[in-house]
Amino acid sequence: VQLQASGGGLVQAGDSLRLSCSASGRTFSGKAMGWFRRVPGKEREFVAAIRWSGGTIYYADSLKGRFTISRDNAKNTVYLQMDSLKPEDTAVYYCAAQIYFVSPVTGPYNYWGQGTLVTVSS
Repeated sequence: VQLQASGGGLVQAGDSLRLSCSASGRTFSGKAMGWFRRVPGKEREFVAAIRWSGGTIYYADSLKGRFTISRDNAKNTVYLQMDSLKPEDTAVYYCAAQIYFVSPVTGPYNYWGQGTLVTVSS
C-alpha cells in the first residue's frame, strides 16, 4: 500500500489549503485514514482522522472548526481542508492508514505517506 500526500505549499495567514492523500497498491481495505503533522524539533501531532466505513470523524480539539477531513471512497482518497491558517500551523503534514479497527486518534497506523510541507507566513 502506498500513500501519496499532496497539496502543501506556502500561504499567508488567513488563507486556506486543501491536502489530499491517495491510497494505492494492493486492494486497499483500510479501516481509517488520519492526518498528522510535525514541526521540526517537536513530536508528531494528531490532526484528524476518518473511518472509511461510516465516516466517523475525529479531530484534535485545538483544530476543530478550522480543519475539515473528508473522504472519497471510490477514489481511495482523503482530504484535509484547512481554513484560517495560522503561522503555527506550519509543519510537515503526513497521512496514514490503519488496516485494523483501532483508535484512529492514538493508533497505531500501518502505512504512512511521505509528507507534504505547509508553510504559513504571517
